[in-house]
Amino acid sequence: MRLLFGTILIGALAIMASCTSTASTATTSASPQFSDGKYRNPVEMHKMTFGEMARLWWIFMFDKPKGTIPQQAVPVRTLSQAALLAAPDRTLYRLGHSTMLVKLGGEFYLTDPVFSERASPVQWAGPARFHAPPISIEELPPIKAVILSHDHYDHLDHGSVMALAAKTSMFLTPLGVGDRLVDWGVDRAKVRQFDWWQGTEVGGVRITATPAQHFSGRGLHDAGKTLWASWVIQHDDLRLFFSGDTGYFKGFKEIGAKYGPFDVALLETGAYDKRWPDVHMQPEETMQAFQDLNALWLLPVHNGTFDLGLHRWQDPFDRIVKLAEDKGVKLTTPEMGEAVDLRQPQAGRAWWRDIE
Repeated sequence: MRLLFGTILIGALAIMASCTSTASTATTSASPQFSDGKYRNPVEMHKMTFGEMARLWWIFMFDKPKGTIPQQAVPVRTLSQAALLAAPDRTLYRLGHSTMLVKLGGEFYLTDPVFSERASPVQWAGPARFHAPPISIEELPPIKAVILSHDHYDHLDHGSVMALAAKTSMFLTPLGVGDRLVDWGVDRAKVRQFDWWQGTEVGGVRITATPAQHFSGRGLHDAGKTLWASWVIQHDDLRLFFSGDTGYFKGFKEIGAKYGPFDVALLETGAYDKRWPDVHMQPEETMQAFQDLNALWLLPVHNGTFDLGLHRWQDPFDRIVKLAEDKGVKLTTPEMGEAVDLRQPQAGRAWWRDIE
């Protein structure tokens, strides 16, 4: 009984950290986002009561609706280091969830790398992958920079970070997240941390942390100890936006005004629910954020890899496709591991509709 309870608790913690949670590094900062010992959003968000949280845990563990996990294999296009090195510049590969590999200026940049079997504090419980990564960390070419949006388990994976440390030149993080990496043993000289609207140039690529509406935490007592962010990635005339995790907020318009128009916006579309409206976007909000950003192509992310929501696993794809058709928006939905030419993205096929 005690083991069952422990499994339930760990699994619940992993799920809540991914979609509505709490986190062990004490961080102080002069950041405008830092107040009374925590990083905060400019607008106060809805807070669940203990009863609401307990009920949600129960649903996740024992009463999830059918269809949140695919019953057949998700298609994956296997990648090799040789193929990546030979690929043309400005190629993007979706490796799963919010993990993107982008080739710019002959170098490789990786967002929110999660290669582990589970998005969880342990690998014997918590949300398991629907598919294997298209390439292993060992097979990856050298990485110029890993770009991290926040510290939840489905975005900041200890095993992946440690495996990547030797082949990565630099880790770019929001404030406080870099402290975690250093605590884990990553060379401090490789870690650079940023507040919103701060950035750096790496290998001729300008990378800037921008606002997001979310929260942070990896445990029961460290909520708000690290910052969360979206990112703008600029290489010559190419402009990309990576949302990380976020609810819809007016900051999208400000980001669009400052850095748009964007060629491609990689926007969160998945693990949404009306019970946590402030920290993840419904597909209609994703579409509004895309329009606020003044982007040309939309690539929906944060879906298709982990069971983190209460909706059918295909719903984020189906809903955003319908919205894009209604509004005449250019949408690309690559398979995992499929190459996307950022100069001229392909629409892709509705691969998820072939899977139960």
